[in-house]
Amino acid sequence: MGLLEGKTALVTGGGTGIGLAGAVRLAAEGAHVFVTGRREAELDAAVELIGPAATAVTGDIADLADLDRIYEAVRGRGQGLDVLFANASVASFVPLEQITEEHFDTLFGINVRGMLFTVQKALPLLNEGASVILNGSTNADVGAEAFGVYAATKAATRSFARTWANELKGRGIRVNTVTPGPTETPGLLGLAPDPEEFKRNLTTQVPLGRLGRPEEIAAAVAFLASGQSSFITGSSLYVDGGLHQV
Repeated sequence: MGLLEGKTALVTGGGTGIGLAGAVRLAAEGAHVFVTGRREAELDAAVELIGPAATAVTGDIADLADLDRIYEAVRGRGQGLDVLFANASVASFVPLEQITEEHFDTLFGINVRGMLFTVQKALPLLNEGASVILNGSTNADVGAEAFGVYAATKAATRSFARTWANELKGRGIRVNTVTPGPTETPGLLGLAPDPEEFKRNLTTQVPLGRLGRPEEIAAAVAFLASGQSSFITGSSLYVDGGLHQV
């Protein structure tokens, strides 16, 4: 039996990268996984990959009406929600002097506002002892140039995890952050005009000498989702190859 046999999970941004890997792993551990995202073709491919243990619901977490529709689909299954992996986020490099309202509003609208209401609107469905996992970033801890707005959104994510862990403790609901370092995903490599050079530069900074794999982040998500992490809440689990640890 898997770690999540008979459980129900929701993964936002589940069509690609870390979200897809997380959905695959949670399903492999026995959960029925709802995957959501803005691109229907990616979600269809995810369901084809995972099989009958997955249900796709297209939606944008920055749109509260879409969130209501997503949770209506989860409610329709009739088993509540045991695992919420609030993964969906966006990033881009923009130095201080070039930050626009649109850049700020897009990143905070999805990474902070969208994530907040993703969790808030899940509250009526979360079962006793559920696990909420927020996708953070090591960039919240450092001052990488041109990444200020993104880093600020992830600092907010970390702060919310602490507060919500306190607010939800009475229901036995645990809230934690998984904090990836540089991970080889289309989203990361798409940030730079020369992805291979960008990858080489990042690799030289990581003590383990390589980028992370989405499946490695997914393993941490499965741990935080399961009873194996039953005495962990309000924490941040770093999966960064030692980048900001040693």
